[in-house]
Amino acid sequence: MNPRIPTDYHETGAWLAGFVRSHAKREDTRVEALLATGGAHDGRSYGVRLTLGARIYPPLDTSPIELAFREVAEGRTRFAWCQELGARIRVAARELLATAPAAG
Repeated sequence: MNPRIPTDYHETGAWLAGFVRSHAKREDTRVEALLATGGAHDGRSYGVRLTLGARIYPPLDTSPIELAFREVAEGRTRFAWCQELGARIRVAARELLATAPAAG
């Protein structure tokens, strides 16, 4: 993506959802991404959670992974930022997997 091309909240959110999904699935293809964009997030930020069946990480009684719209819009064009976020998502996916019962 060219950082000089304008982006809006929804386009950036779509990019983020795909990014989070692809990095989470590197840990386990069953992990899915949830992106909160409504309510307090609307137009300003994104709340990210990962799911595996009925399990959710971070749990619903805690805050999601919060990312500001401007941070994502600017960061998506920078390799180091993407690498850092990808690593953060993969750690979250591993933590989610650690809470799941063994497949059997």
